[in-house]
Amino acid sequence: MSKKKGLGRGLSALLSDTPETTHLDEPGVPASGMNDISVLEIEVNPFQPRQHFDKVALGELAESIKVHGIIQPVTVRRLSRNQYQLISGERRFQAAKLAGLARIPAYVRQADDQEMLEMSLIENIQRESLNPIEVALSYQRLISECNLKQEELGDRVGKNRSTVTNYLRLLKLPPDIQIALRDDKLSMGHARAIISVENPDTQLFIFKQTLKEELSVRQVEELARQVSGGSSKNPEAAKGEATAPSREMNNLQTKLSSHFGTKVSIKSNGRKGEIKIPFLSVEDLNRILDILKV
Repeated sequence: MSKKKGLGRGLSALLSDTPETTHLDEPGVPASGMNDISVLEIEVNPFQPRQHFDKVALGELAESIKVHGIIQPVTVRRLSRNQYQLISGERRFQAAKLAGLARIPAYVRQADDQEMLEMSLIENIQRESLNPIEVALSYQRLISECNLKQEELGDRVGKNRSTVTNYLRLLKLPPDIQIALRDDKLSMGHARAIISVENPDTQLFIFKQTLKEELSVRQVEELARQVSGGSSKNPEAAKGEATAPSREMNNLQTKLSSHFGTKVSIKSNGRKGEIKIPFLSVEDLNRILDILKV
């Protein structure tokens, strides 16, 4: 059984300024290197992690290509004599077609499907400004399809394990929140604050409040602490379209905590609610009852 090539070597070859020379088995086909290839002979990358291309930015790149040409060649692998598949550079490829170019410069590499997947995902993660969901999906594919562990993945993409974990956790968020992340309506910081709450209904409540009130990341973190209450069950706040505790309610909560000598919590949805006064022992309970004169 042949030994699998190390990804580091494959990625290094992909990004190298000096193309490798490889030998092809098909007679009459030149060795790989830098070539001008017809755009009609190139098919898009099925492993491309980027799902959305900004049309305005793509048009601007096409105009630049009309004037200056393609400065950085795309990278492809050869499938047959006159058929190639993109490894990287789909944005340049699409802009070149938009600019009306018939042929484009390309580095031709040899890669099997496994190497193609790894190189495509990692090259895009490192070079492209992917949205957080695209990055998370790329990480998930590297783990599931390339059999990488999170520690190995972190080494491959130059990220620590906690960063990889934070991205992967985004895929557990409700679809509405993932779409907002994808469409740049929600930041990674906001999403990390929301995902600190386990219940999906509560996550959606916080998400809606974040968009409605244009909350900062710090405000979302505070709201998450206030409405979660440490419960994994469907909270009354989320079910009843609760509002975040007001400043007056927070002040009252502080005063009661000081009065009873323990952390008092108040939950309210604007119509009804509850006050919780925890105690640590029977003696502590009796102390609170004395304060209440019960």
